[in-house]
Amino acid sequence: MNRKYVFITGGVLSGLGKGIVSSSISLLLQSRGYNVSPIKIDGYLNVDAGTMNPIEHGEVFVLDDGTECDMDLGNYERFLNKNLRNGNSLTNGKIFEKVLKKERAGEYLGKTVQVIPHVTQEIKDWIKNVGNEDKADIMVIEVGGTVGDIESQTFLEALRQLSTEVNREDYVFIHLSLVPVLDVVGEQKTKPTQHTVKELRSFGINADIIVGRSNDVLNERTKEKIRLQCGVKHVISDPDLDNIYEAPLVLEKEGLIDAIEDILKLEKKKPDMEKWIKFVEKYKENKNKKPLIIAITGKYTDLEDSYVSIKESLIHASTVLGTRVELKYIDTTGLKYEKVSELLKDVDGVIVPGGFGSRGIEGKINTIRYCRENNIPFLGLCYGMQLSVIEFARNVAGMKNAHTTEVDKNTPYPVIHIMDEQKKIKDKGGTMRLGAYPAVLKKGTKVYSLYGREEVSERHRHRYEVNPEYIKVMEDKGLVFSGKSPDGKLMEFLEIPDHKYFVATQAHPELKSRPLKPHPLFVGFVEACMK
Repeated sequence: MNRKYVFITGGVLSGLGKGIVSSSISLLLQSRGYNVSPIKIDGYLNVDAGTMNPIEHGEVFVLDDGTECDMDLGNYERFLNKNLRNGNSLTNGKIFEKVLKKERAGEYLGKTVQVIPHVTQEIKDWIKNVGNEDKADIMVIEVGGTVGDIESQTFLEALRQLSTEVNREDYVFIHLSLVPVLDVVGEQKTKPTQHTVKELRSFGINADIIVGRSNDVLNERTKEKIRLQCGVKHVISDPDLDNIYEAPLVLEKEGLIDAIEDILKLEKKKPDMEKWIKFVEKYKENKNKKPLIIAITGKYTDLEDSYVSIKESLIHASTVLGTRVELKYIDTTGLKYEKVSELLKDVDGVIVPGGFGSRGIEGKINTIRYCRENNIPFLGLCYGMQLSVIEFARNVAGMKNAHTTEVDKNTPYPVIHIMDEQKKIKDKGGTMRLGAYPAVLKKGTKVYSLYGREEVSERHRHRYEVNPEYIKVMEDKGLVFSGKSPDGKLMEFLEIPDHKYFVATQAHPELKSRPLKPHPLFVGFVEACMK
């Protein structure tokens, strides 16, 4: 079989859920036995998402190889249960960086370097190389943003060119568009879709399938109008759902894969979705149960997408355990200890996530102290672990004013300091301790019992670490460092033994949790919250 390409574009506005549609298509094709390789295209000039504020672009997702990328890569991994790599994330920044390096090296042999053909050729080469390296049967390529965005035009032209270089049965263009309902009219409006399809055609691309994003399932009258006005045979509903994991089942029922199979001349195969269906059914069974209230404390709480992997990890764990969670986001900026009890009075557990800088840090430390003193289940992630060390040092180990040198370079007790290999680094992008690193767990600890093995691997994204000079004094006071790097120099996990659940890790375990394989630290945390 020739390699097949599924191109997914979006119109009207961003945030419609192209990533969920792309993930769903990838899963449904994978369930039919195909080797699927997804690529997310982002038009920004940043080389990667690593230097971007989560409030602007949502969570920064990190892959095993250290790639910092768009949060849609997280959905791809969760749906496919597959570890992705740098090639699966493509940005304008990466492409222009490659083109300019080639130009400086004289590889264009005196040619005037232009968007067409040089930039577009680099994009096509990138896609083909990823397909070859992954030995992909089908590539699912999502173009971020909306049709008409200046930054995505080069990518659209490259995909148009690529479609002319393969057989007609080897590619399909799927366009996701908003089909709104005006309350005063009560009718599903197709005009925005008509306009965005017209915009797509201006780039020389004709949609083969239109997916209509709407509050409810598209009625037949709406579908027929889109077929007629947009000149397409296949119109698929993509309605609002209670959870993203139901999307593949709805799109399957709507006939999306049937349409793809027809266009790509694929053999009709029965999907193996039994485990996925059971997960969704169990989620629905838990829907009416009294929820566990989990607080997420941080400074990016204005945009819930900043913590999307934590949210999904809690869904994975709670679904398997037969319960459900409800999140309470708490901005810790200026949060005094006296106010913490009021904010946490109805909370079953607390997560302090990753972050950077000084804003909200004292509020997080106050929250951690309250959890430790009142036996409230606590899970600290990355910065959350560092702050739990600071809190313990200050309030248990007698090191008043202990701090991280990231915030206070003159602290008398620098219990958290910059890693040795980070001291001479000036560039911010892609220079942290990034990606998967191994750790050795201490037998007899809670963390060891949760993982059920001695050696584990988790993803990291940090520059600072626990200062080894202060480890013994804190261990003497009862803090247990239950996981370390193989050489014993870096503290990777900590816990307090006599606490209901007080666990923290320097890693980001939320990045490796999957619907059918919940992460053990989140399973343990939710179990503790249920008691």
